[in-house]
Amino acid sequence: MNTTAHLTAHLPAYDRTKLTPGIVHIGLGNFHRAHMAVYLDDLFAMGQGMDFAIIGAGVRPPDAAMRDALIAQDCLSTVIELDPAAKSARRIGSMVDFLPVSADNAPLIAAMIAPAIRIVSLTVTEGGYFINPATGAFDPTHAEIVADAAKPARPATAFGAIIAALRARRAAGTAPFTVMSCDNLPGNGHVARAAVVGLAHLSDPELARWIDAHVAFPNGMVDRITPATGPRERALAQTFGLTDPVPVTCEPFRQWVIEDIFPAGRPPLEQVGVTFTPHVHAFEMMKIRILNGGHATIAYPGGLMDIEFVHEAMAHPLILGLLNKVEREEIIPYVPPVPGTDISAYYDLIVQRFSNPEVADTERRLCLDGSNRQPKFIVPSVRDALAAGGSVQGLALVSALWARYCFGTTDSGTPIAPNDPNWDVLQALAASAKSDPAAWLAQETIYGETARDPRFVAAFTAWLTMLWAKGTKATLETYLG
Repeated sequence: MNTTAHLTAHLPAYDRTKLTPGIVHIGLGNFHRAHMAVYLDDLFAMGQGMDFAIIGAGVRPPDAAMRDALIAQDCLSTVIELDPAAKSARRIGSMVDFLPVSADNAPLIAAMIAPAIRIVSLTVTEGGYFINPATGAFDPTHAEIVADAAKPARPATAFGAIIAALRARRAAGTAPFTVMSCDNLPGNGHVARAAVVGLAHLSDPELARWIDAHVAFPNGMVDRITPATGPRERALAQTFGLTDPVPVTCEPFRQWVIEDIFPAGRPPLEQVGVTFTPHVHAFEMMKIRILNGGHATIAYPGGLMDIEFVHEAMAHPLILGLLNKVEREEIIPYVPPVPGTDISAYYDLIVQRFSNPEVADTERRLCLDGSNRQPKFIVPSVRDALAAGGSVQGLALVSALWARYCFGTTDSGTPIAPNDPNWDVLQALAASAKSDPAAWLAQETIYGETARDPRFVAAFTAWLTMLWAKGTKATLETYLG
């Protein structure tokens, strides 16, 4: 990074006073600000869809800090694209307000009741939908869901707030808004529907039936690598003359594929590169299996070998070799065709994206929240490979690397700071699995029936035993022959 050059950040190319809100977005993290907010910024620069500006919202106490930072800069977000050829920065102006964060979500509910709001979108993370990992279904027994069902007028969750707003709109005769998940989940629209309808059913079954019949939940696939913000990113913003506590850095690539189900209307995002198609499931399976599964594949060996950055892991021949072999032999063969897409070329692009040194994405970020990510990104590929009679040696190794990582030390003995919401449980299981690998596979919510398949059990047991006996490097060398 050249800290001596003073670069220029481009301001929005439109009059923000002409914007009016049409979207409430819950979850103003880095990904949303580098993805959906950028697409809308591009659209507004064309003079299109300017009645679909974003009102930001959060439902967790930490969201208040993001609100303070963005309100102080007129809701402008700094987005820096990390193209290896030339970095560029822009100030994204598509958000016009950020609601106060309240324990009962009253400001959020009031905003969603407004007839001008036609879309409520969400990025609340893969783990934020109250899913039972073993069944993939909504979990009505989760403590936060039980609490919201007991006090539907003062909900603490995003889904409780959505239900309260829909209840009020129905009572007022106002058409319902569309609920659009922008999270990285298979069938994210179906998952969002299950959460909203499932929670509503606990307190008002009649309202739940109305929501199920009248509210649209389009599925969508989203993609852009967006690292966490730290001192490096803030220093980079300063090279563009900006003092911004919450800048966003991202790769140049972005993709958004959505079902065109918006009864209340939508912005014409196809004009700025968004794909509207009924075949979202094909795109999302390709992305989740190949890209997110690829991230999981390189995360844990890099973490165990004390590698800090993703591009450094990609430069390591053993980790790149692991990725190539697992993808080509055990993941890609079971990915169905995608309209207009060469899957082999798609994978080659992902290797290029992972290898971008400017992104400086961390292995630790990829290792985060494996208990939510493994059952979505790795185990389905295991299941498909087993059903087809194919090899699961590489995928079993990926799972064993995760188990070894959760023990809490790298191969060099360096402690690993907690990196999962269930870290204490995982660490205890990993300690037991050191001598009894079956203890790890007993996690029914992660592995389900795959933990009872003797082919997967044997492969996992052998790899985890070898990881403890010989370490990550030697184990990868054995796998790669």
